[in-house]
Amino acid sequence: MRPARIVAFSGNVRRPSRTRALVEAVAAELGRRRPIDLKVYDLAEVGTGLGATTRQGLPLPIAHMIEAMEGADGLIVGSPVHNGSYSGLFKHVIDFLEPAALAGKPVALTATGGGPRHALMVEHQLRPLFGFFTAHVAPTAVYAGETEIEDGIVTDERVAERVAAAAAELAHLLDVAEAARRAGTGRAVAGL
Repeated sequence: MRPARIVAFSGNVRRPSRTRALVEAVAAELGRRRPIDLKVYDLAEVGTGLGATTRQGLPLPIAHMIEAMEGADGLIVGSPVHNGSYSGLFKHVIDFLEPAALAGKPVALTATGGGPRHALMVEHQLRPLFGFFTAHVAPTAVYAGETEIEDGIVTDERVAERVAAAAAELAHLLDVAEAARRAGTGRAVAGL
């Protein structure tokens, strides 16, 4: 089995970033479960020049990130919560993705915020966004508040359990998608 090409994308513009730490935690857990070829991107690295309104106007680092996301076997995405939703720059990046490139793509969702009242953003904002693209979203999403990640490490036991569950589900979705590709059925729907 070839390593699955995974892109982890953090829609945060700051460093250190709890959002990046969370997407990396899911990626690390996924890597313990199966071979992966991982690329991690965040807006702190590629955000300069993101004001472009067309894909042709994107600076090369952002264009390469978009291409990597479209060509990946699976995605791990995360956004900080801003006013009850994902960040505007996170959404701006997602708007450049070709919908057909996300159709049937396995995706794990993560978010970070200031406290428990932000936790539903994943279900009310991120899940419908990726549902629009008909991506295959892992059932378990991961949210972490301010006290659940310290020094880049998930320290809360419940969040760690959700990280493990999301990674296991993403591994399963990757297996199903790979089996569908081998069978020549295109988008993987069986077994989900």
